Amino acid sequence: MLMLMLSIGGDELKRHYTLGEYWIEVEMEDLASFDEDLSDCLYKLPTENLPLLEEAAQEVADEVTRPRPAGEETVQDIQVMLKSDAHPASIRNLKSEQVSRLVKIPGIIISSTAVRAKATKVCLQCRGCRAVISNIPLPPGLQGYALPRKCNTYLCDRVVPGNRVTVMGIYSIKKVAQTKAKGRDKGAGVGIRAAYLRVVGIEVDTEGAGRGASGSVSPQEEEELRALASSPSVYDSLARSLAPSIYGSDDLKKAIVCLLFGGSRKRLPDGLTRRGDINLLMLGDPGTAKSQLLKFVERCSPIGVYTSGKGSSAAGLTASVLRDPNTRGFVMEGGAMVLADGGVVCIDEFDKMREDDRVAIHEAMEQQTISIAKAGITTTLNSRCSVLAAANSVFGRWDDTKGEDNIDFMPTILSRFDMIFIIKDHHDQQRDMTLARHVMNVHLSAQTQTEGVEGEIPLATLKKYVAYCRAKCGPRLSAAAAEKLKNRYVLMRSGAKEHERETDRRVSIPITVRQLEAVVRIAESLAKMKLQPIAGEEEVDESLRLFQVSTLDAALSGSLSGVEGFTTPADQEMISRIEKQLKRRFAIGSQVSEHSIIQDFTKQKYPEHAIHKVLHLMMRRGELQHRMQRKVLYRVK
Repeated sequence: MLMLMLSIGGDELKRHYTLGEYWIEVEMEDLASFDEDLSDCLYKLPTENLPLLEEAAQEVADEVTRPRPAGEETVQDIQVMLKSDAHPASIRNLKSEQVSRLVKIPGIIISSTAVRAKATKVCLQCRGCRAVISNIPLPPGLQGYALPRKCNTYLCDRVVPGNRVTVMGIYSIKKVAQTKAKGRDKGAGVGIRAAYLRVVGIEVDTEGAGRGASGSVSPQEEEELRALASSPSVYDSLARSLAPSIYGSDDLKKAIVCLLFGGSRKRLPDGLTRRGDINLLMLGDPGTAKSQLLKFVERCSPIGVYTSGKGSSAAGLTASVLRDPNTRGFVMEGGAMVLADGGVVCIDEFDKMREDDRVAIHEAMEQQTISIAKAGITTTLNSRCSVLAAANSVFGRWDDTKGEDNIDFMPTILSRFDMIFIIKDHHDQQRDMTLARHVMNVHLSAQTQTEGVEGEIPLATLKKYVAYCRAKCGPRLSAAAAEKLKNRYVLMRSGAKEHERETDRRVSIPITVRQLEAVVRIAESLAKMKLQPIAGEEEVDESLRLFQVSTLDAALSGSLSGVEGFTTPADQEMISRIEKQLKRRFAIGSQVSEHSIIQDFTKQKYPEHAIHKVLHLMMRRGELQHRMQRKVLYRVK
């Protein structure tokens, strides 16, 4: 009966065998339609029945591959991999009733070891009589050294840390190895068993779109979500439902909604990719609810990871290579950006990170991959996630008189953010009164109900709607919208009048292609939240407005003149002049008083904030160091 069932897939088995892939995938539903009792036996007693299935597969392979070339008379062992369309179970719900049964669970790979050899048969020799007992088969599983027969079969090197997977496996137990310690009770480990899963089938989510949350949408829920998408005010409703307990910040909330949905990831004909995820930076005063917004986004994103910059290293954000305490081999563990693949990583206190750690995420933010070459492990991990970061200024609070000195970020990291919002705590009596009234209402309502303030769209519905739109929709720009955006890009490059901000002189803003792609991603996200396949001119207008009130406004106000491409030619020429004079002022190794430098250059009619900026840039590049309690400058190189 087994051979009859497997002979149906004889062509596939022959094709795999010819390519040197000694395995075949069997659908449990196909097996049930062929023989329901056989499928039920495989579910209940997989350890006993799976070898029978593999023996039958080997006999079928022996038939369909005849005649074989000379020297290959013996047919290879065939690995049977199982697959099922049944709903997966949570790993926390696996109890003793499921031991030794076939189960299906979803999860994410957090570490992987190198491939090791596995003994399938052993020979025993008696020390006394030297009698040999040969060809003793070892049962599969950890109790029988559960690793592959061959390096290219049995699920080896199929997954890396960060992969979201759904696995079919046999829920099993193994004996816990006792550690050798003085004074330890010899009977302490008696009866202790550890659970493990013997994997017999694995499916990898290659899209990285957080499909897990959208897979459980019922037809009725799908109809409700599509009705929500067709409503004319869905954009405003989503923004008002984002952290409703936080007052104001309407444009910031709309930008974060765009970040949650994201644009469309594109694979170009030459094999390169363009990211669809949107990165956003909130920069400004403390007490403006930046951290609260990050926490809310972590909750409403289908896949969300929250971390603080002060406690996050480069390895914690990207990936690390560690030594396994049991096998003593090196294993690779994914960091926050790998675990957030397909979702959002929220980084608080972004300014408290070390510069070296921020540099480590350059590749992850733009290319959305993390390359690892450590301890003999060379691989590339996916980090297809959006970055939502919050940071304070250098002086704690934003100082309008300091200009760009409020920023302590390199242009290379700032250019990777699609939108940069400067959040200031403005002192206005009317606004303060409205804000205080709102905060009091939040606290009063929290006393009467435990769930707090609820938005127009409940949190559970919002989370499911985000996952549904990300999985079902991948919009593209229309021809008319692309033409309009192209013309606006040319106008912005030439410093058009619509980008002049409260100044008497013409301001030239030579934005880069990265910022142009940012506007495209924002427009696609606006279409995605409406489940529209095409992003039209309306979406392009709104994306340009969001880009204007965030990055462009910050650049034109002079607060972000250090951002790549955002500086006026006059300022750049003045800064270059100051830097040349500073380098001529003292040789390498000499010490000069900082006060005397500022005093001399201000006499030459140079603005003091420009002098501070040049000194700050030279110290950031390692050309200058402070000595004697930051009163003397020492030139290093």
